[in-house]
Amino acid sequence: MAVSLFITLFVGALVASALGSALGMAGGIFIVPLLTLGADIPFPTAVAVSLIAVIASSCSSAPRFLSAGLTNLRLAVVLEVATTFGALVGVAMVGLVADEVLYGIFTGVLLVSAAQMLHGRKPREPLPVPAHAFSHQLDSSFIDLDGENVDYQVSRLPMGVSFMFLAGVLSALLGIGSGVLKIPAMDAAMRLPIKASSATANLMIGVTASGAAAAYLLGGNIDLILAAPIVLGSLSGAVLGARILVRMAGSGLRIIFTVVLLSLAVPMAANALGLGWTMGS
Repeated sequence: MAVSLFITLFVGALVASALGSALGMAGGIFIVPLLTLGADIPFPTAVAVSLIAVIASSCSSAPRFLSAGLTNLRLAVVLEVATTFGALVGVAMVGLVADEVLYGIFTGVLLVSAAQMLHGRKPREPLPVPAHAFSHQLDSSFIDLDGENVDYQVSRLPMGVSFMFLAGVLSALLGIGSGVLKIPAMDAAMRLPIKASSATANLMIGVTASGAAAAYLLGGNIDLILAAPIVLGSLSGAVLGARILVRMAGSGLRIIFTVVLLSLAVPMAANALGLGWTMGS
C-alpha cells in the first residue's frame, strides 16, 4: 500500500470515527463511501473493512460512556438479541443483492441520517409505562454535566425491537454501525434521553458488527492490509468522539454532520444509477 493512500485512509477514518462516535453512529456510514468513492474499493470489500472499523470504534469509545454512566446495559442486552438476529439475516443476503441496489439503499440511509440531524433530537416526556411491564425493569438514570440526576423510563419496547432487527440487517449489508436506526428507535420510539440513546447505541453497534464481520472473515472477504489504516484511524477518532459527546451539546457538530452526509449522498446516488462516480471523477 502506498504511503499516501495509508495516510489518506487513516485521516479519513479518524474524522469519520470521531463524528460518528460523537453521535453514537460509529464511522461506518462515512468509511464505506471513503473506500468506495475515494479509494475505488469494491463495495463488498468496503463493507467488510468497515465492519472491522465499527468494532474498533465501539470498543475504544464504550469505556468512556460506561464510566460516565450513560450506557443502559440491561436495555442493550435485550435489544441486541433482535439486532444480532437481523445481522444474521443480512449476512445471508450478501451476494444476493446487486451493488447498484446496495448503493441505492446506502443513499437512503445517508438521507435519513441527514433528515434526522436537521430535525434534531429534543427531550421528550416519557410515555406512561405500566408498573408490571417488562420495559419498566429497563428504566435507568445518569448524572449529567451539571450534576443533575436524569431518570428515564423505557417506553414502547416492541417498536424498539423491530427497529433493532432492521438495523442489524442494514449493518451486515452495508457495513455501517446502524446507529442511524438504533438512535431514533431509542430516542423517538422508546423515549430515552439523547446521551443515553447515543451511548447505548455505541455499545450495541460493536456487538452487531462483530457477528457480521466474523461471517465475512470466515468467507475470506476481509482485506487485512486495507483494514490496518482504517482501524488505527477509527481507534483514535472514537476516543475523540466519546469525549465530544460527554462534554458537548454538539449543535455545531450536527450541522457539519448533516453537510457531510448530504455531500456523500450525491455520488452514492450516482453509483446507484450506474454512473460510476468516484472522488476522482
